[in-house]
Amino acid sequence: MEWSVQQIARSAGTTSRTLRHYDDVGLLKPSRTGANGYRFYDQASLVRLQRILLLRDLGLGLPAIAEVLAHEPDAEQALGRHLDWLRQEQDRLARQIASVRQTIEALKVGGEIMAEKMFDGFDHTQYRDEVEQRWGKEAYADSDAWWRGMDPAGKEAWKLRSRQLGSDWTAAAESGIAADSAEAQELARRHVEWLTGIPGTPASASATGSGGDVKGYVTGLGEMYVADPRFAANYGGEAGAAFVRDALRVYAAKHL
Repeated sequence: MEWSVQQIARSAGTTSRTLRHYDDVGLLKPSRTGANGYRFYDQASLVRLQRILLLRDLGLGLPAIAEVLAHEPDAEQALGRHLDWLRQEQDRLARQIASVRQTIEALKVGGEIMAEKMFDGFDHTQYRDEVEQRWGKEAYADSDAWWRGMDPAGKEAWKLRSRQLGSDWTAAAESGIAADSAEAQELARRHVEWLTGIPGTPASASATGSGGDVKGYVTGLGEMYVADPRFAANYGGEAGAAFVRDALRVYAAKHL
């Protein structure tokens, strides 16, 4: 079954002009172009468009969306991971909604506001004590200020980059490649690059410039990924985390 560009635009809540632009930049090619120049889209095109719109809602620009789609061509797996994240966001937003409703009701009747219930779902600072204990109060303050200074689109783009890196690690670990393979070492390079963009950590650009122990930090994180189930879950479990640890250790020995 095929749909015309007008049908797709109407169903997706977008415009024919937008779809033509996606075609021009190579992001979404029609499955067929008729003799009259009309574009038609099949089921695979619709699935790709759904992914594009989901990523656009996260605030990503078209070049970043193209990069994400190129790195993860399996639409079913990618949408499954996106669905998991949407469900987590749904749960977090539901808790925020309930929290705000309770505050509104308490304010209406002049009742007592329960602090422990007011901030359910507002969990940005949940690891504050742990970060301060591991790397100091300044590290937390720097990273917290960096995070709060980003606009919503920037935050979602960063979260997506983190999830993409985690899924790429998981896929690599499941493929059975060696930790010192070119593919694994490219992931390690991306991982270190990602870490250097987070202010307040020993791997941040400022710490690197001031002689921070980036090698020790990166290898130490690798060990923590394996030891802490919260981190291991980002890489498919303990086995996946061990693969990340080993690849980072190889990369650190060669490049840091």
